[in-house]
Amino acid sequence: MSDFTKDDKTMAMLAHLSGLLFSVVGPLVIWAIKKDESTFVREHSLEAINFQISMIIYAFAAGISMIFLIGFLLLPALILAEVIVCIMAAMAANKGEMYKYPFTLRLIS
Repeated sequence: MSDFTKDDKTMAMLAHLSGLLFSVVGPLVIWAIKKDESTFVREHSLEAINFQISMIIYAFAAGISMIFLIGFLLLPALILAEVIVCIMAAMAANKGEMYKYPFTLRLIS
């Protein structure tokens, strides 16, 4: 059993899911609101922000690689992977567990 409140878990879960709809902006807003109140939410929000920044970089690279046709395969795979791992991260947050996204550039700490 974790020591985090239901609100902490919900906000951490929303940080991950908001990335699917609002990219970096969703987790950034949650981080700005809750960063001083909960280390759990702060850590999840930062992880989600870093992941969304990484996805923007990867999507840009996939877009450029469309010149070589490989991007037409990479971009849909990237989108599918983003949805899957965001849901996995949200489920971990809801359980009170930390989640580290794979292949994420940790640019903000």
